[in-house]
Amino acid sequence: MPTTEISIPDLAALPAAAAQLKNLLVDHSIVAFEGEMGAGKTTFIKALCADLGVPESEVSSPTFSLVNEYRDAQNQPIYHFDFYRLDDPSEAVAMGALEYFDSGYLCLLEWPSRVEALLPPDYLLITLTVTGPESRILQVKVGN
Repeated sequence: MPTTEISIPDLAALPAAAAQLKNLLVDHSIVAFEGEMGAGKTTFIKALCADLGVPESEVSSPTFSLVNEYRDAQNQPIYHFDFYRLDDPSEAVAMGALEYFDSGYLCLLEWPSRVEALLPPDYLLITLTVTGPESRILQVKVGN
């Protein structure tokens, strides 16, 4: 799949961008979100989860828990990871990350570069780039 760009001019455009990304998830259960601190990774994940049927109030950053579990509209699990606080990929292995990745359920990863060695080759990489106070560009491509 070639790189796809999704423009988000402001916060009001998040639902439409999330719906666009949802259409690209068909063949990917591992979705990695890269972007600088404050780029909006968690905010975008909230919008994506809302589009998948998760109440927005249930979605929060798993900064300290490392992983949160949500249920989509079909009552299927969605796993949301935040690997920012990890010092080594072995910490992700110890918490069972590989079992989550192999589950076939949707896994949304923040700070995936901290566990890059553990990722399958066909994961979906989303890079968020800040282009203004509320505007972002999402670049979507397969793998690293």
